Amino acid sequence: MAVLSDILALQWMDGRSVVIFLLVFVLLADYLKHRAPSHFPPGPWSLPLIGDLHRVNPGKIHLQFAQFAEKYGPIFSLRIFGGRVVVVNGYKLVREALVQRGEDYADRPSIPLVEDMVGNKGLVMSNGYQWRQQRRFALHTLRNFGVGKMSLEPSIQQECQYLTEVIAQQHGAPFDPKMAVNKAVSNIICCLVFGKRFEYTEKQHQSVLEDFTELMYLEAQAGAQLYNMFPWLMRRLPGPHRRILSLMRGLESFTEEQVKEHRADYDPSSPRDYIDCFLTEMLKNEDSVSGFDIKNLCVCTLDLFGAGTETTTTTLHWGLLFMAYYPHIQKKVQAELDMVVGSSRPPSWSDRDSTPYTYAVIQETQRMGNILPLNVVRMTNRDTTLGKYTIPKGTMVMATLTSVLHDESMWETPHSFNPQHFLDQDSQLRKREAFLPFSAGKRVCLGEQLAKMELYLFFTSLLQRFSFSAPPGEKLSLDFILGSTHCPKPFRLCATPR
Repeated sequence: MAVLSDILALQWMDGRSVVIFLLVFVLLADYLKHRAPSHFPPGPWSLPLIGDLHRVNPGKIHLQFAQFAEKYGPIFSLRIFGGRVVVVNGYKLVREALVQRGEDYADRPSIPLVEDMVGNKGLVMSNGYQWRQQRRFALHTLRNFGVGKMSLEPSIQQECQYLTEVIAQQHGAPFDPKMAVNKAVSNIICCLVFGKRFEYTEKQHQSVLEDFTELMYLEAQAGAQLYNMFPWLMRRLPGPHRRILSLMRGLESFTEEQVKEHRADYDPSSPRDYIDCFLTEMLKNEDSVSGFDIKNLCVCTLDLFGAGTETTTTTLHWGLLFMAYYPHIQKKVQAELDMVVGSSRPPSWSDRDSTPYTYAVIQETQRMGNILPLNVVRMTNRDTTLGKYTIPKGTMVMATLTSVLHDESMWETPHSFNPQHFLDQDSQLRKREAFLPFSAGKRVCLGEQLAKMELYLFFTSLLQRFSFSAPPGEKLSLDFILGSTHCPKPFRLCATPR
């Protein structure tokens, strides 16, 4: 019996030793993989395996970053998104990274969830030669179809008319304006990419918009964070990440369907839109690494569709909320529009310089709406520096836009809605160097010119036609929901015809 007891004890000790060895090995491997190099930005002490995941609330992460900056300085580091991330705060440092050293910070990181969704494809998350070729092609093609030119204005004005007609059908009753605005804004990019607009009653288009909104929310939640930290495990487990992948497959199917329709009646001598131009480029481009293939066409198309819909929609959504929340500002906008535009014609892009207060309100909406507070994550493509710190090649970098748009050293009242930020002493428009809602540098939003025209024409058309207010007995709130974008919580308005 004593011998049997000794054998069992030895087996137990061997089993325990194996567990201890594996635990020590895992902890050591985690430390070696994630240890900060010398002269690296400071940050909190991270836990093994989970890093700083326990410190982060995905629904308020942009506010937490401001708190970390107060404690560790404007450049600090965290272990999130599956690796060590450098977070950059404040206009001067963000400009140093994205503009002055822009070439060093031009890449996107390899994020497991993104890799499993699209890989190194598309316009948003691709890198290197393929990204440069695709961005150049997209800019050239969109310009040819009117982006940045007055030739696109009639199409946007027509969509403004459709939107105001839909809102007029509410007859002043309370309604949620988001979906109508979403469909209207989406139709502009749809015309450029798909060569057609969708009726507001079209079910598939609405379903696609709803799926994209849900995807943008889920991508920034804890489930996605866990996936990026433990992809080898999460690929085998159920959870919210399954919904993300499912939504992405559905959106890709939608773009594949649009491409299939185009190929069926494609005429290379008469390109109708971005898809047709891409198909033409596929025929004449023998450079396989430039990304002119069907898979990349679908991803690029989805990038244009999503980026051209979500951010402008959300900005206008904030704009309507701000006008109802600040009725005295709404009245000043309408007084200026009445004087300059009147009621007998639609607002025009050429009215912008004659309506400085209105345009200042739109810019302040972009600033306070803060649509992409964290910006889109970058990655260093070489060893570089920022401030007094060394940033090694391959480091993820978040140059936060919320810290720029609310920089207390750059704005007179950074946390208040104040159109005077964009007006000089003579009430004329003035440029603000810290106004970077479209980011800056090599990865600046390629749809900036389109978004500016859309925001002005949609906003002025709505304010020309209606006065917006809270429904009787309801109180409006400026509370937000944070996903990949910073959105207002759902609300209802009454649109009273003027």
